[in-house]
Amino acid sequence: MEDMLFYDRLQFAFTITFHYIFPQLTMGLSLIIVFYKGLYLRNKIEKYNDAAKFFMKIFAINFTMGIVTGIPMEFQFGTNWAKFSELTGGIIGQTLAMEGMIAFFLESSFLVLFIFGEKLMGQKLHFLTGFLVFLGSWISGWFILATNAWMQHPVGYEILENGRYVLENFSALFVNPWLLPAFLHNQVASLLTSSFVVASIGAFYILRQKNIEFGQLFLKTGVIFGLVSSILLAIPTGDWNAKNVAKYQPGTFAAMEGIFETEKAGAEIILIGQPNMVEKKIDNKIAIPNILSFLTYQDWNMQIKGMNDFKEEEIPSNVPALYYSYHMMVGLGTIFIGIMALAAFLLWRKKIYKSKLILWVILFATPFPYIANTAGWYTAELARQPWLVYGLLKTLDGISPNVSSGNTLFTLLGFIGLYILLGLLLLLLAGKTIHVGPESHKA
Repeated sequence: MEDMLFYDRLQFAFTITFHYIFPQLTMGLSLIIVFYKGLYLRNKIEKYNDAAKFFMKIFAINFTMGIVTGIPMEFQFGTNWAKFSELTGGIIGQTLAMEGMIAFFLESSFLVLFIFGEKLMGQKLHFLTGFLVFLGSWISGWFILATNAWMQHPVGYEILENGRYVLENFSALFVNPWLLPAFLHNQVASLLTSSFVVASIGAFYILRQKNIEFGQLFLKTGVIFGLVSSILLAIPTGDWNAKNVAKYQPGTFAAMEGIFETEKAGAEIILIGQPNMVEKKIDNKIAIPNILSFLTYQDWNMQIKGMNDFKEEEIPSNVPALYYSYHMMVGLGTIFIGIMALAAFLLWRKKIYKSKLILWVILFATPFPYIANTAGWYTAELARQPWLVYGLLKTLDGISPNVSSGNTLFTLLGFIGLYILLGLLLLLLAGKTIHVGPESHKA
């Protein structure tokens, strides 16, 4: 049974990690596309319209890949996680079905209209289709986060005699106190990824001395959006999420922060250190006294309960993985603020276009928002373990008893091979699009 659980979780972790490469770009990029199209309507400068259409091509490639890689995850609920689907399908099935309808019909329909319908519709309707693509991508994210929020903090449910969970209050799903902070943090993180991608394409053009006008536009846009989103990731959305964890999953909060012992007067924030699960302490730590208490409760001396004072089932099952994922996310987020603040300063001083160092930094930093987003999702999912639905359903009780670990491993290897090919295809298509560049129509 433990082998089955391991391979089921490994397969889902792999498929969802690869899948989320794509929507984390499209959700943020859709907003930037609407921004460019709006600038065109206001100023009638063709380069803005060309920029919007150029990034919609990149959006379309990522959107298609997201659909292709998202479908297998839906099937895994019925294969590897049949018991989970049986018990909770009355709740999560509703939000996932609505997300599917939004993604397939609203986003895809208006995406086609945006790409092919500009001459037929006129500019105002063309802007509207772009806005509806943006709206659809964010509503899609809202439904996914509503599902995850219920698993993190179940609300509005009742348990039938057969053990199944059904909704007692449908609206409770969408006023879940876990949902709004998680949604805003996720969407801002997506915008940060998109900002780095846009800025890096601009830096690439400038460094190559190709499409200079578009390169400067993309770099300026990416830096401004990147600075705003990197700050919003920390305050208020990141802070709000951390306080939610401290309130509703205090054992998880202690594990994320590496707090083993309860401090009588204020808890330190650990900057660097390694969890020692044998001796129940953090090795080689660098910490600042009382800061965590102040950040969490605005009280320097507020007590934060350590892991040693919680029951075993209230502590995440893999504390080191959770601790490192969380600190990787926070550490990279801090670096992003530094990069974008420096770039914004150089932009303000009108020196960024000639500063090769910052251009190379932005170019090579592009993969790291993807890594930070992945670490953030790992933090959320590792934090909930050993629960599938926090406090209600253990992960071990949600797997399919009739699917062997051998079958799961075999299909996992198949997914790995297929997704490597899809990844290469994505790089080829996106690389070709970037190499060709935007179509230039002078105003």
